[in-house]
Amino acid sequence: MNIRKLQQGLRYRGRVAAVRQTYHVFEASDYFFVLSFALSKSRRASGYFNVVSTAAVDYVQGRLGGKSGVTAKDVVAAARRTKHVPTSLMALTILYVLVALEQARITRSGEHRQLFFAVRKHRPPKPKRR
Repeated sequence: MNIRKLQQGLRYRGRVAAVRQTYHVFEASDYFFVLSFALSKSRRASGYFNVVSTAAVDYVQGRLGGKSGVTAKDVVAAARRTKHVPTSLMALTILYVLVALEQARITRSGEHRQLFFAVRKHRPPKPKRR
């Protein structure tokens, strides 16, 4: 990870209100910077951050695009032979980035607070008409 690239011009991309946390997603040239803050009153001022490569987000959308009922475990399994998604926490963060980019949505919470996502197929942007 190149810190200089990350700090140059972070652009706010969206907010995701999940079960326990609120996630704010910022985009740099090669990375997404994800800040999360607890929703509970006892932990209201606490939070943390994660950094995810753009390549990892693109890979996950390419592999799982068009599917629903996707879990973080599915993301780890789909990327097991790559270095894009080393942990379940990274997989969940990637799914939150996709939700903030409006390329996925949280469909429901399952047993044991497991989240399910529907990931949109990746479509290149349409050319603008003149």
